[in-house]
Amino acid sequence: MTNPIETIHAMIAAAIEAADPAKLVADNLRATALGGERIFLISVGKAAVAMATAAHETLGERIVTGAVISKLGDDHAAVTALPDHLPHFQAGHPIPDARSTAATNYVRQLLEKTTADDLVLCCISGGASALLTAPVLTLPQWRELNTALIGCGCSINEVNHIRQQFDAVKGGGLARWAVPAHCHTLILSDVIGNNVAHIGSGPTVITPRNLDLVQSIMNGFDVWSRLSDATCAAIKQHLVQVETRNFEEETQDVEDETQNVASLRVRPINKIIGDVTQSAAAAAQTARAHGYEVHVVSTELTGEAKEVGRQLGERSLALRPGECLIYGGETTVTLGDNAGVGGRNQELALAAAIALDGQRDLYVATLATDGEDGANDAAGAIVSGESVRQAQELGLSAARYLAHHDSYTFFEKIGRGHLRIGATGTNVNDIVICLRG
Repeated sequence: MTNPIETIHAMIAAAIEAADPAKLVADNLRATALGGERIFLISVGKAAVAMATAAHETLGERIVTGAVISKLGDDHAAVTALPDHLPHFQAGHPIPDARSTAATNYVRQLLEKTTADDLVLCCISGGASALLTAPVLTLPQWRELNTALIGCGCSINEVNHIRQQFDAVKGGGLARWAVPAHCHTLILSDVIGNNVAHIGSGPTVITPRNLDLVQSIMNGFDVWSRLSDATCAAIKQHLVQVETRNFEEETQDVEDETQNVASLRVRPINKIIGDVTQSAAAAAQTARAHGYEVHVVSTELTGEAKEVGRQLGERSLALRPGECLIYGGETTVTLGDNAGVGGRNQELALAAAIALDGQRDLYVATLATDGEDGANDAAGAIVSGESVRQAQELGLSAARYLAHHDSYTFFEKIGRGHLRIGATGTNVNDIVICLRG
């Protein structure tokens, strides 16, 4: 077996390489016969530039126009040259901003030029929910709702279901804008379970409304208490309007919806080309090559980050020398008042470190595959059975930092543990590695 830390870094590199959006797009397009005399390319998300560049290099002059929308300040986007007929927009993430709505309006106007002989090729990756947005609320209200949803502890599936109810481009809106052209979408999944309706909030996935689920999420996670009175009133007013409209459609035998679906000519094609299972498998293959016995336990890991971290740390205590466990998924963090600096991966790692305290040759590593774990420069962290004792020698309480959601500050204070790899240009959830050297 090789050194545990070296093995972990090699596994991380393999996981990210397996989610290379450019290769995934190019391989898929070479194996797919696309119709359409002209192709309009719409690429949105953290991997938008890489996916668009690969599509352009593969399809060449068949792509006549389009738009590329990526995260503001994305280094991968900044260094990649796109042709003039594929204008590049950078917009707000994780909270949408005026640049998000402006870029989305450009896309809508562009798609008004399509004909029945055209194809709209969409490339969707994580982050698209914030970058591609046409809210029915005012922008300040929309930003407030998104902030509340992200901090309330609900899953990304639940967040995106709520988003779909208040945004004209989500839940199939982009596919409707593409009419009369056909719509073909390649998707890099950052959602547990690969529900295409929830990846990027499903801009090309015709999704029925479920107001009961909206109410359940809003009430169950007490989202209302995180919102101003004006925003609560606007949300409730919109829900009443939607409910009234739905009732009118039902009394007409849902004639409007039937016509709406029929107007798409053919159902949009939505294809997942990459997800966390591929990254977990690549990490496992690398660990085996380094001499470890490996088990991919789950690629649907969810739950409150500090609880999951504690559980995985405790399970790791039973690992034999040379044994490695791999998990893929995405946890959540429920933020309270006066929360510190961190992210779900760092919080998970800190909770795991407390469980590992005093253990020899035992490690837990966490990674956000996009390289960004919260509003800081870390992608995650690597902890061992020595991490907590190192903190104690400095007079620091790991439990206190965990309680205040201040994991980033904890690792900064002890001077080790942070995993920094920079923005990767891809996004397929998180990877957790537990191993004993």
